[in-house]
Amino acid sequence: MIKYIEETADYLKQKGFDSPQIGIILGTGLGQFIDEIDIKAEVSYNHIPNFPTATVEFHKGKLIYGEIEGVKVVVMQGRFHLYEGYTTQDVTYPVRVMKALGIQSLLVSNAAGAVNLNFNKGELMLIEDHINLQGGSPLAFKGVEQLGSRFTDMSDPYDKKLREEIISIADSHQVTLHRGVYASVVGPQLETKAEYRYLKIIGADAVGMSTVPEVIVANHLDLPVVAISVLTDECDPDNLKPIDINEIMAMAAKAEPDMILLFKQVIKSFSLS
Repeated sequence: MIKYIEETADYLKQKGFDSPQIGIILGTGLGQFIDEIDIKAEVSYNHIPNFPTATVEFHKGKLIYGEIEGVKVVVMQGRFHLYEGYTTQDVTYPVRVMKALGIQSLLVSNAAGAVNLNFNKGELMLIEDHINLQGGSPLAFKGVEQLGSRFTDMSDPYDKKLREEIISIADSHQVTLHRGVYASVVGPQLETKAEYRYLKIIGADAVGMSTVPEVIVANHLDLPVVAISVLTDECDPDNLKPIDINEIMAMAAKAEPDMILLFKQVIKSFSLS
């Protein structure tokens, strides 16, 4: 894998991806953030050596390099999921490449369902901890110790300093920001009523189909990471209605400006430090 990572990183450097400070992963329906970037270079995933290809229709499938608030960033416009048929190593390969390019921190976003019924769709949740229900680990492969500690500590996987900074920004800008536990499932099917009840019992506040593998690898690489869920639907097992993907996308678009504000202000703090 080291050889593949170096090959991919070298290709991107030749395309102008010059020492980004921050990596950003954009989740389902969260594409408006691209408008905030002074874009210097962009490459479709299917042109990048060793990269997976996005297969979800509302994921753009581009790696973008540019500046926000004077800070160099590399942004995944569309991520990869296990439900597309990829392995956990495939899904997290871009994180390893971004680290090889030089990023010092990783900002992650996703669209998620609110299991905690005190949370409303259209609001945000800062992930403070997670539950991995995907049935595997991105570190479970031969030779992983060449890239970092095999037995990666996960006692506090989401960087405390970055979390505190985002909470402070949300407070100062009157942004509703819940804090909670994110459960990651395989998908792509949505949960049953019984599964939502189970998720609540085990302590989940939100549920989605991504993020956890990427966060595990970030910790494997000693890369500070923070993640925000855009809550797109309310998972009430006693009043569960058939899923409407168009409504989910609309809710993601409604909440995204607040997420953009939080991410931009965090990035700005890097330019001031």
